[in-house]
Amino acid sequence: MATVTAPRRAATPQIRQTQLFIDGQWVPAKSGKTFETINPATEEVIAQVAEGDAADVELAVRAARKAFDEGPWPRMDARERGRIMMRLCDLIEAEIDELAALESLDNGKPVSDARTGDIPLALDALRYYAGWADKIHGQTIPINGNYFCYTRREPVGVAGQVIPWNFPILMVAWKWGPALAAGCTIVMKPAEQTPLTALRMARLAQKAGVPDGVINVVPGFGPTAGAAIVKHPGIDKVAFTGSGETAQIIMRQAADQLKRLTFELGGKSPNIVFADADLAAAAAGAHVGIYLNQGQCCCAGSRLFVEDKIHGEFVERVVEQSKKRRVGDPFDPGTQQGPQVDRAQFDKIMGYIESGKAEGATCAAGGRRVGDRGFFIEPTVFTNVKDEMKIAREEIFGPVLSVLKFSDMEELIRRANATTFGLAAAVWTRDIARAHEVAKRLRAGTVWVNCYDVFDAAAPFGGFKQSGFGRELGERGLDPYLETKTVTVSLDPRGA
Repeated sequence: MATVTAPRRAATPQIRQTQLFIDGQWVPAKSGKTFETINPATEEVIAQVAEGDAADVELAVRAARKAFDEGPWPRMDARERGRIMMRLCDLIEAEIDELAALESLDNGKPVSDARTGDIPLALDALRYYAGWADKIHGQTIPINGNYFCYTRREPVGVAGQVIPWNFPILMVAWKWGPALAAGCTIVMKPAEQTPLTALRMARLAQKAGVPDGVINVVPGFGPTAGAAIVKHPGIDKVAFTGSGETAQIIMRQAADQLKRLTFELGGKSPNIVFADADLAAAAAGAHVGIYLNQGQCCCAGSRLFVEDKIHGEFVERVVEQSKKRRVGDPFDPGTQQGPQVDRAQFDKIMGYIESGKAEGATCAAGGRRVGDRGFFIEPTVFTNVKDEMKIAREEIFGPVLSVLKFSDMEELIRRANATTFGLAAAVWTRDIARAHEVAKRLRAGTVWVNCYDVFDAAAPFGGFKQSGFGRELGERGLDPYLETKTVTVSLDPRGA
């Protein structure tokens, strides 16, 4: 049974920003409506947050449109844009402890994870793109005839950005970084479960010198605020991270305007362990791969394929580590796993656990709620899992691992790729030729070899198949926020 840590809370952060941030001002929703944001560890209300809808999105788009069409941001020296972004990073770093506590309070993740993982990665992304601000340039092209031809890379315009609740502050950084570096302006809707750190980031961006109207944050719900962003003709592109079902709705809503879209969606990632692997390292990697962020990770290694020669031994390692994982108060520095983000997610995960049991899988660890308050679930391992079972096919987005046995590499590749998803994968082996061969044949946007969940701002991230299209991070992450303009100049002295 999972260990519940004794409650010993760190200081609760101050809740300073709960209104909409539009054109540099903190304003209530036009409707006057608010919604509750809930502490998932206690099920208590943290704060009432302004509930934006189409009327508020209209104001935010006007502000972003004016800031793009007439304001200084896309016209200022690109190096100055980079300097302002660097100042934002310095301000985030100065408030890192309070931001980590705010993230933990609203999302439920251990405050130590937010402090040492999420926020440093967010800073890495913002600083990386700050460095790109003055390095976005076109090319000269030797076309036929007496012409001088060159390309310009120009900002796409107003970017609508809709982010999820699993890594709130990190998703802000992944979305803002390339958009700001490119010279775009932004209308962002944070997830209704976790609006607080996005609002705090907006305040810090203003303090850093980002001009009014460049960043606008409108908390609210998908069918109202989110849909209004997607449909608004004043928004040039939409970046969305979330579920495939919502992405399909966005595609339909954006079709009339042929709006530019990028999607980072779900996954059912295969994590493959061959018999020659370093089993201790692979077991530790499998542990992180499924339980990071309470399993609420789009690239979670939720399908663990283990070669039959080592299956029994390896499962023992995985089960033992799962049973030792400390679940409890996210403000306790000894906690390794906090609650799921909300009641709906908790119920969904518990439903998958019951489905696994009903379909004949063996629950070798976990499978139960922890405590009687908060949305805590034990780290759960299923063995004797078949490919056709629901827990092996569908994205659970929780701390639930399915272990599958394999014996033949060709069969393995076929089974690993037999999914509508293609976000990430991993392979553990000492055979370097086999590692490269498997990496080549897996249909996934990221393949880790002898590691898992290694991220860097310079490395592009995104999915194949129904895991989305477009890339975030790296140089490729700039592309969705840029247009390419071709300029051709006649050099004929007669002007012909």
